[in-house]
Amino acid sequence: MHQAVFHISGEGPYERATAASTTRIELWCNDHCDLLHVVGDDNDLVVDHIREEVGLRQRATDGDDSLLVTESCLKQHGDDYVEQYLAAHGCLTLPPLRYENGAKVVRVLALDAESLTAFYRDITTDHTVTVESKRELSGVRADAPLLSLDALLPSLSTRQREVFRTAHRQGYYELPRETTTAEIAEAVGVKRRTAEHHLRRAEKKLADALVEYL
Repeated sequence: MHQAVFHISGEGPYERATAASTTRIELWCNDHCDLLHVVGDDNDLVVDHIREEVGLRQRATDGDDSLLVTESCLKQHGDDYVEQYLAAHGCLTLPPLRYENGAKVVRVLALDAESLTAFYRDITTDHTVTVESKRELSGVRADAPLLSLDALLPSLSTRQREVFRTAHRQGYYELPRETTTAEIAEAVGVKRRTAEHHLRRAEKKLADALVEYL
């Protein structure tokens, strides 16, 4: 069994919403509507774009995170170009779909490498596609390959999550670093040593959870 992650160009509502933004959209389709998780600093602008183009039924917001239920399914707006290639080569998508930087990010699963290659070859004839990752799955565990975020991500405390997200947002993980732990501590409102403690704990939890899937 093989899995690959593709970034596929498109002109749909969610590609346009994220084209000039650092905000990310995760989508679970329910046929009659979409469940969206919108994360990022431009949350309100992206949500306004979704409201205008797709329609918005409900919204719950927590800081830079929003959970949305749309008025209609995205497929009603013509964003179904990936499915024809998947069906032609016996491939499947693993939810959620992700939209960022003006592209749809799709996790594709196939029983053999040849099917993935054929999918890639065909879709690149009509779309700009880049490959983020590709790997062979060595087995099928209880939480894989249909891996959910809840199964993958560790449980971070509220403070650990806040410090880690602040560090990421302020460029702590950029090369070279754009901030310091002292500046992160100031932004969060704690002492530097406390911020460093929460950051290291969050990093260890995330590393321990992700390493077996690399």
